[in-house]
Amino acid sequence: MRLIETWLADPERAFDLFAKFPAEETGFENPAAGMDREQFAAYVRGLRDESLGVGLPDGWVPATKYILVNDEGDYVGIFNLLPFPALDGGKIVFLLIEGITGGHGYATAGLKLTLAKARELGIEEAYLSVHKTNPASLAVQQHCGARIDHEDKTEYYTRIATCMESDGLYARGD
Repeated sequence: MRLIETWLADPERAFDLFAKFPAEETGFENPAAGMDREQFAAYVRGLRDESLGVGLPDGWVPATKYILVNDEGDYVGIFNLLPFPALDGGKIVFLLIEGITGGHGYATAGLKLTLAKARELGIEEAYLSVHKTNPASLAVQQHCGARIDHEDKTEYYTRIATCMESDGLYARGD
């Protein structure tokens, strides 16, 4: 399993992956929903610029959208990493293809890989939120070491500390 930056992915396969998701699903926003291939190509160029901090509005920080690739080479999910320097942490949001990803450990593997990317950026703690109607996502986060920090009527807000291990970077709780 591996993560690749969206702009380094095969353009057709990336387009097909993003097209599978609605504009918003359980907190994950997909601005590429409904785009044609030309619009999507421009969107991907924008993602690359955003990750490099190019042309960001005041107060915005660079973010990176990754595609999760399984061991067979299939594109199975999208993970977004957004550092928040003021909070000494980062926000991670993810979405996986429903139906083909359940039970394969893709969410756990993708989250661990994204936490490793966060650690490489010097992020010591990741912040996530999960709709209360999505217990599977909460279970994935907790499996990766998340603790519920607080909640409101519709969401749990979790934190996951990252740490170093001799065999690589991963979340506490392994």
